Amino acid sequence: MMETDRLQTEKRNDKTRDLDLMSVEEIVALMNDEDLNVYEAIKEARPAISELIHAAIHAYGNGGRIIYLGAGTSGRLGLMDAVEVVPTYNSDRFVGLIAGGNMAFVKAVEGAEDSKELAVSDLQGLGLCDKDMVIGIAASGRTPYVIGGLEYARGIGCVTGCVCCNKDTAIGKCADHKVEVDAGPEVLTGSTRLKSGTCQKIILNMISTVTMIKAGKVFGNLMVDVRATNEKLVERCHRIVMEATGCSYEKAAEVLKQTGNHCKTAIVMVLLGLSKEEAAERLEEASGNIRKAIG
Repeated sequence: MMETDRLQTEKRNDKTRDLDLMSVEEIVALMNDEDLNVYEAIKEARPAISELIHAAIHAYGNGGRIIYLGAGTSGRLGLMDAVEVVPTYNSDRFVGLIAGGNMAFVKAVEGAEDSKELAVSDLQGLGLCDKDMVIGIAASGRTPYVIGGLEYARGIGCVTGCVCCNKDTAIGKCADHKVEVDAGPEVLTGSTRLKSGTCQKIILNMISTVTMIKAGKVFGNLMVDVRATNEKLVERCHRIVMEATGCSYEKAAEVLKQTGNHCKTAIVMVLLGLSKEEAAERLEEASGNIRKAIG
């Protein structure tokens, strides 16, 4: 018999033992109150989260990738975070792996999470190297797929991290930088897509956002490396250039047209009164960091 009775994520919540007898309004209020516990629990983990992010910043700055590894809900959350980095920050160096492959995002692949070897194969398929950082995500903290991946990653010299929703986990023992948050039992016993999922999503938001800020993908609080792939994002580029420089809409439109909607180049052009070529050169010398380019 698998020993899961000690896991907080598998325990029954005393407040919800009569969940099926409660009114809709009572359940909504209770779920909302329980979610608030997630935020309080994460506060305690801030130092550990910061430590993990410092490692991610270092890996990314050295040309490495940040690879999320998980199964089920945890794997889907990692995939979602990695996918969103591409249009938001114009970077493809966040990667999500889910046990069972991308098809497991929409349909469960039974048994995939129990295979350590599958994780090794998936990481080898990515061409994992020692510049990369691998972050295992698992609510329980005991998923074999994640353990196998972290063990392999450490074996070839990668820095590793983890995000779990129990304390003193098997996965934590495989990670150089562990984040273990205990937000208490789920409203629906064992349904870790609830509080555990919320907890993981919040922490992944922190990891990707802060890493990208420190990589120069943000100027002030503006996402200056956004890819203008639709009309909404083209308009966002206009607003970003206007906010960053104080210029008119017409000026923003003019410089963005010249740069092919590249916000960073457009901003440096306006702030320093440079040509497109001169601004691009300044940015290249500053490794894409606007603050350094306008220096």
